[in-house]
Amino acid sequence: MFTTSLTEADGPFDGVTWSFGVSTIIQHTPTNNLTYPAYEGRITFFPSTASLELKDLTLDDGGQYNVNVFPDRSGRTKLDVYAPVSSVTVTPQSSDLVEFSSFSLTCSSSGPSLSFIWMNSSSEVTSSDRVQITDGGSTLTVVNVTRYDEQSYRCRVFNPVSEGISDPVNILVTSPSQEFYEEGSDISLSCSADSRPSAQFTWFVNGTKLPDSGPELTLRNIQFSQRGDYSCQAFNSRTLTNETSPSVSISVLPSTEQIIEGSSVTLTCEASGSSPSRTWKKDGSDLNLSENVTLSEDNTVLTFKAVKKENSGEYVCLVRNPVSSSEAKFTIVVNCCSSGCSAGCIARIIVGCLVVAAASAGGFTVYKKR
Repeated sequence: MFTTSLTEADGPFDGVTWSFGVSTIIQHTPTNNLTYPAYEGRITFFPSTASLELKDLTLDDGGQYNVNVFPDRSGRTKLDVYAPVSSVTVTPQSSDLVEFSSFSLTCSSSGPSLSFIWMNSSSEVTSSDRVQITDGGSTLTVVNVTRYDEQSYRCRVFNPVSEGISDPVNILVTSPSQEFYEEGSDISLSCSADSRPSAQFTWFVNGTKLPDSGPELTLRNIQFSQRGDYSCQAFNSRTLTNETSPSVSISVLPSTEQIIEGSSVTLTCEASGSSPSRTWKKDGSDLNLSENVTLSEDNTVLTFKAVKKENSGEYVCLVRNPVSSSEAKFTIVVNCCSSGCSAGCIARIIVGCLVVAAASAGGFTVYKKR
């Protein structure tokens, strides 16, 4: 409805002409109304105020409208016509990720003048150091994903007349492969990629570029400070594209821990692989449990409520499944006093065992050479 500021008291009017761009819609005189063919049956003219109602709008009706009221009045207005939002989709429709990798979601929809809002399972997603929203809001990118990013994501699209929302996209995040080593160990990691010409390799730890290059990374006499998540990036010099492998988490553990007598200590035997079972030994013999020395129901956690000198010794966690086995050793030395941990303190130690060690994504594989 195009409503003028004129009133019935301003009339009667000698003549009124409404036009759209260069096309005439209607010419009115006190004795005649001439409606042009393109608007037959689509308009209603109100001669008392020179107002005009336009029906059955299409996208082609959007633009500037002019009115001339003879002898000396005129006006103009702009009409915006929007199609309703429809067919809101997000690609990809799901994604299985390794922790510390990245993902991008793209939202598409039909309709003009679109705005986009991304939602996760609980709230609106906004930009941050790890979250980028680009391409006018239609692309969501999350880098260095963590398990907290494992959610359902939706895209809400709207324009001034309607809105729509996509089906949920489920993002699943799994922890990277994990390897446990004692200080002083030698470790070799290898990276491969399907590439023509042959890929150029760069290595990273915790996202920081290492000076090493080439398909193999060797860490000799590894120290605790070198623990972290290692990954490689392959670069194709012809296409100028690169791709990064999933991370392999390297945990470096001291082989001996000094513990003060009376402290509460837990040893945790972590393992990856299918259906692992755990057995504990002390100094080569089966571990004797007591009120002071207990195991969790799945044998993962060994707890000393108040460690004593007789608890000193070498502890071994043996992990088995139907296809393989592995073990990790840890030595506890119980002292009567310590400057680093007063009586009654709690120490938590991870004894790491890896049953299956592998990580891959696309054409990339990172693995440990034994």
